[in-house]
Formats: sequence, structure tokens, C-alpha cells
Amino acid sequence: MTHFDDLETRSADQRAADLAQALPQQIAHAQSAPGYAALLADVDARAITSVEALAALPVLRKSDLTQAQAAQRPFGGFTVKPASGFPHIFQSPGPVYEPGGTDHDWWRMGRFLHALGIGQGDIIQNCFGYHLTPAGMIFESGARAVGAAVLPAGTGQTELQVTAARDIGCTAYAGTPDYLKIILDKADEMGVTLNFTKAAVGGGALFPSLRQDYKDRGITCLQCYATADLGNIAYESAAMEGMIIDEHVIVEIVTPGTGKPVAPGEVGEVVVTTLNPDYPLIRFATGDLSAVMPGISPCGRTNLRIKGWMGRADQTTKIKGMFVRPEQVAALVEKHDEIVKARVIAARQGEMDTMTVQIESAGGDGNAYARSVAEVLKLKGAIEVVAPGSLPRDGLVIEDQRSYD
Repeated sequence: MTHFDDLETRSADQRAADLAQALPQQIAHAQSAPGYAALLADVDARAITSVEALAALPVLRKSDLTQAQAAQRPFGGFTVKPASGFPHIFQSPGPVYEPGGTDHDWWRMGRFLHALGIGQGDIIQNCFGYHLTPAGMIFESGARAVGAAVLPAGTGQTELQVTAARDIGCTAYAGTPDYLKIILDKADEMGVTLNFTKAAVGGGALFPSLRQDYKDRGITCLQCYATADLGNIAYESAAMEGMIIDEHVIVEIVTPGTGKPVAPGEVGEVVVTTLNPDYPLIRFATGDLSAVMPGISPCGRTNLRIKGWMGRADQTTKIKGMFVRPEQVAALVEKHDEIVKARVIAARQGEMDTMTVQIESAGGDGNAYARSVAEVLKLKGAIEVVAPGSLPRDGLVIEDQRSYD
């Protein structure tokens, strides 16, 4: 199969050269929006020509966006056009408002559908929601980009879904990983044969057993990683070795609670910068954990790959009645130059919460950090000094070992 476009097979040098041109333009463009005019007030856009330079900018979190939107409806000043300038306005739980466009492949989903082999001649039964949230339109926009027709099905009314799929001759499914099985099982119950051969899924866990079940039915199932704010971030190809980053976003993996990139291969929080001129999110923290994979995909696409969803970065945990947040753990590390890494462990002893703070340092007495721990975490606990490199590189900075059974 040919690739979606030539961007997918660029050399590392060409991709870096293209980024060196696109990134300063996007930063400068973002600064024209009121929200970024304040957040990036001291940034010289011309100097941001690489991912390494980008890492010096502040991270924008969902909570920051929510607060900004509460003060300035609906988009918090982070778009370059007024709300009336967008074809669509969506509301996600929170509420959080997202703009939507109808320009070619505005959400960048066509690249994923093409990798799955969906194109002209296909009819997609789109079972993502069309009510308030953007998922349905995200996939419809992708279908338009690859020339496929769409049955805007949404969810529910499973018997009607089966009937429509049969009557129309739908060849592809788009929706959450598990809902397709509900449709297929209902079709079996009704004695109806459906024509699905491809499934584009997202918004939930695709378990290997479920993927195998679809394969046994003659359906190739691939998944993407997308959010309502950012659109498509990464996607699987037929190689099914990790998820390939989309060509119009920049992904960094950082230590949770900070904006600092982790070492290559370590687990951390996914932070995304989009090159979408209408909604230029810069270093937007997804709250998801992942890790970069070495090498390039066997399918020939050369962009960075990540391992997919590996948990949540927001590990905020209540210990002894007080919330401990990843940002506080990061502040503890920043407070002492000799600390490489720290990890807070919540446990139970009898009916009481306990807190242990493990500190990676070349040496020193744990008691030397007691005051800092109490000041930064607002709690006292046991302190263990461990050798550099001994703490797991799994993205956890707060580990809750308590059983809630």
C-alpha cells in the first residue's frame, strides 16, 4: 500500500529541517491568541526551532485550560479566531469546550484510516458519538479525507445498527473497541451476515483477545490515540509495532508533574504540540503515560513511535487526609541539586496510612531531607536514600500500595 503522503517517509534530517521552519511560525501564531500572549509573553518564537528548544516552554494542563475557559468563554483565549469563526463547537465533560473545523482532514484522522486500508469504495459505520462531543466528527472528517462514505450511526439501537450495516453494505467500523463485538453478536443472534473487514478503534482499551476475535471473523482491527482537544496524536499501522506519531504534531515524554523530558525509552507523561493553525495547543499535557520506542516501524513510516497508553500521569493520592500531587514530588527534586529522582509510596500499617519517600541521591542521610519533605509535601514520613538508577523508570512518582478490597 502507498503511504498517505511523502511526509510519512521523511528522513530524520528532513523532518528536523521542516520542524525548524514550522515550529517558530506556530509559536508566533499562538502568541496572537490572548491566552498564549500571556503564557508565552517572554518567549522569542524565532528561537524555538527544535523539540529540545520547545522543552523550555511551560506546559499547558487541562486544569489550566478549564480555568481559562471559566474566565473567558468558550475557549479561554487559546484560539486565534472567535467562536463564531469555527464551523463546530463541542462540549466535553468538565465542561471543556473544543473548536472543530471542516478544512481538509482538520483532525488528522485520514492518515490513520489510510494506514488501515480504508479509502474509496468503503462505507464506514461510524459509531462514535455525534452528540456534543467531537469524536463522531473527528472520524467523519478522516473518512472524507480518504474518500470513504459514512453511516453516522452513533451508539445504541443495536438491532437497527445491524440492519443498516447489512442494507447499506458497510465495510468498515469506527468506534470504541468493544462496541463492534456487541454489533457482531447481535447480528449472529439475528442470523444476519455483515461485510465488515476493517475496524478503526479508539477511546478505550483494545485487548489482545478482542483483536484476535475480530481477526477470526476476518476483520483487521487497528487503534489510534486521539483526544477531543488535539485530534489524532498517533496510530497503528499494519506492522502493529507501537503507535506512529502523526506528522502534524510533536510529542514529548516528560516526568509527570514537570515539563522535563525523560531519558529515551523511559515512561512519562505525553505532552503534545499541534501544528494546527486554528487551535495551536503548545505543550499540552494529556495526562496519559507512554514511552518512546527505538527505531522505525517495519511498515516504512519513519516518524517517532510510542508504546501506546500505559496509564494515567495524574497520580494525585490522598495520604493521611492530605492530597499529594506529582507537581509536589517534582518540587522536592528541584529543591536539592543532588536529588536525581524521587518516589512517594503510600501504604497502610494496621488502620493507619504511612508515607515513604524514596530519594535517589549519590549519598546522604535521609534525615537531611525531612524538613524539605514536610514543607513541600505537607506531610511527614519515612525517608529512604537509594542509589541513582535504582528506582523504576515506569512513570510513577506516587505509588499507592494500599488495598481497597
